[in-house]
Amino acid sequence: MGVGIRTHELRKIYTSAPPMTAAGSAAVFAARGRKKKQKFEIKALDGVSLEIHAGEIFGLLGPNGAGKSTTVGVLTTRVEPTSGTAWIGEYDVWRDQVAAKKLIGVVQQRPNLDFSLTAREILTFHAAYFGIPARERAQKAIEMLERFQLTDRANDVVRGFSGGMMQRVSIARAMMHDPQVLFLDEPSTGLDPQTRLLLWEIIREYNRAGKTILLTTHNMDEADSLCNRIAIVDRGKVIALGTPTELKATVPGGYLVRVRFSAGLDGLAPTLRNLPGVREVKVEGQSADIYADRGGPLVGPIAASASAAGLDLCDVHISEPSLENLFLHHTGRSLRQ
Repeated sequence: MGVGIRTHELRKIYTSAPPMTAAGSAAVFAARGRKKKQKFEIKALDGVSLEIHAGEIFGLLGPNGAGKSTTVGVLTTRVEPTSGTAWIGEYDVWRDQVAAKKLIGVVQQRPNLDFSLTAREILTFHAAYFGIPARERAQKAIEMLERFQLTDRANDVVRGFSGGMMQRVSIARAMMHDPQVLFLDEPSTGLDPQTRLLLWEIIREYNRAGKTILLTTHNMDEADSLCNRIAIVDRGKVIALGTPTELKATVPGGYLVRVRFSAGLDGLAPTLRNLPGVREVKVEGQSADIYADRGGPLVGPIAASASAAGLDLCDVHISEPSLENLFLHHTGRSLRQ
């Protein structure tokens, strides 16, 4: 039977400099004046509640600084929450840390390998920490090195490895003790397309063995391709939750037509809202996001409406239903901002 993950009303407020992975998580950044120094507060998590089913691939999707890495930090005992609770299976993460750690494997956002060791030594030493017998861990290391296409560099010190190779070693290490739950924090950042596809196949294969996987990403394609369900997070809050198909279906009309005009829209917005197929219009300055159930055929009527109002249409961008559109609809910002 697989192991699930649960959080309830997780909050984390940093009152000193936060870890680098949470540096952008300033949903609230307040400075309070003191006589000789200032005290800062950064609200990284603001009531995050999640129910991740045993045996699913679950994604935390959001821009840098949204709170994804902090959530993983709490669940893996690296970050103590200000309030709220978190469970790995039946274990409260912060009351039963040792028991929870035995169930998990963790790949952090930045490689934390011992650069003085070879790839093989990194894998076997990790397995030894979990009490795996010498013969078994040696055989397991051979299998993992082959699976991650590292056999020809097995006895090389990892200091000379490329970023992609270091990431492969990190993931292989996390899987050496066969954890029931695997945490992958931005696993494909900086990887070339070939290595990324290899990683995706390994993740799917591990999941087919009944393992639960939680990954954080700001890559929409990665979340859409891999995840059974996704939570979109921003400023420490969950703003949407569901399967990729369910989430994309919640975008009004599906299509997003982003347009920019030569001047402010003034009274043009009501005209745009009345165009056939338009569901919603969001205006900001000289630009408008038009959500509609069609894309290209709408450009002509938009241009004609602008011309009638004495405006020039300067730029048009059309995108089909996507997770990016969903995020834009909720926040007005790109996932990559």
